[in-house]
Amino acid sequence: MPLELQPVWYVLAGVLILIGVAGVILPALPGLPLVFVGMLLAAWAGNFEQIGWVTLTLLGLLTLLSLAVDVFSTAIGAQRVGASRKALLGSVLGSLIGLFFMPIGLLVGPFVGALAGELWHSREWRKATKVGFGTWLGIVIGVVLKLGLTFAMLGLFVFAWLV
Repeated sequence: MPLELQPVWYVLAGVLILIGVAGVILPALPGLPLVFVGMLLAAWAGNFEQIGWVTLTLLGLLTLLSLAVDVFSTAIGAQRVGASRKALLGSVLGSLIGLFFMPIGLLVGPFVGALAGELWHSREWRKATKVGFGTWLGIVIGVVLKLGLTFAMLGLFVFAWLV
């Protein structure tokens, strides 16, 4: 790689990492996969001198774990309260619509969407409220777990870079 382009690659890697960190909270962005791609790009830009295959493998495994957390946290939260497919669809749509009403929309959107989807499915307010809350709680737990994985990945990357 030409040495004069190295700063450009580092800046691009940093931008990808920052967008990825934002994506941990924003449902429309693939958070930790973008963080991983940014870190991989930074490792490549540095000719893999600071960041080697062992670190990249660990970062990749943490990224895969984040994908599993994403899928299972919402599904488990919804299943525990007996959510219908319409409630899950409503939760996703509520999350996307909530992006336009930041920051409150990110918290309220999934709940309102799951509530509306469950009302559409069963028309029972009590059950719909329970489903909305359970689905929302699963999403919140997933975000908290992914934030933990984000800090673990950033810490591992910085440690490997400095050591």
